[in-house]
Amino acid sequence: MTEQIPVIYVISDAIGETAEFVSRAAAAQFNGIKTKIRRVPYVQDETHIDEILEEAVEEQAILVYTLVLTNLRNYIEKRAKEKNLTTIDILSPLISALGHKTGLQPKNIPNITHRLDEQYFRKVEAVEFAVKYDDGKDPRGMLFADVVLIGVSRTSKTPLSMYLAHRGIKTANIPLVPEVSPPRELYQVQKNKVFGLIISPDKLNQIRSERLKTLGLGPSADYANLDRIMEELDYAKQIMKKIGCTIIDTTNKAVEETASLILQKVTINGELKSNG
Repeated sequence: MTEQIPVIYVISDAIGETAEFVSRAAAAQFNGIKTKIRRVPYVQDETHIDEILEEAVEEQAILVYTLVLTNLRNYIEKRAKEKNLTTIDILSPLISALGHKTGLQPKNIPNITHRLDEQYFRKVEAVEFAVKYDDGKDPRGMLFADVVLIGVSRTSKTPLSMYLAHRGIKTANIPLVPEVSPPRELYQVQKNKVFGLIISPDKLNQIRSERLKTLGLGPSADYANLDRIMEELDYAKQIMKKIGCTIIDTTNKAVEETASLILQKVTINGELKSNG
């Protein structure tokens, strides 16, 4: 007697990797039995389903599918029944259970998990960008940034860059120091992408003094000198006004609050809105 090899058609409106994984997991429970699995991705209409079923009938295949559109699920069930084919609907039972539990309606958007994957990879890319172009490491990065932060030391440029990065916003930051001219690239960036961070002299003095303590240095260092701080802030404000960028006072704001002000000017795709 010739051994019959089970055939599984994996049908999906996306890539179909979820249904294939489940199919292989099930097949693995039958040691020594070969199973033929054919994946059919991006099924979007009834005509495509008809074509698949015509081939599936010849092999008497089991139909394993992940289709989120109700009309396609109903259609494949109807046509498969007519052709005496076995169907396994992987998504519907769980979607129904979640809907019943939450009282919400599913979005029924095909390929939605991979859209979420795109968001994830954009976030990863933005984090890598923020690390690479942190603290003026490579001024050329400003030309490719969604947001450029400028300000004196300890105005939360780096924490803010990382916070924005986790929202998918590519952020570069540049320190402003009186003795060092800003990189020429700063003046090539659209002004509505640049955000100047300022802070009160007293608050900055307090922050820098604490920083010196952690480094084992005394408060008398020039870094925390109030006159020096005033000089740095005045210089920074001059640069910001010259650029014409948005200026945000971070004195009494958490990083999240400052980020929120910036995000209000950023569209979903990370491009800044026009100031006009």
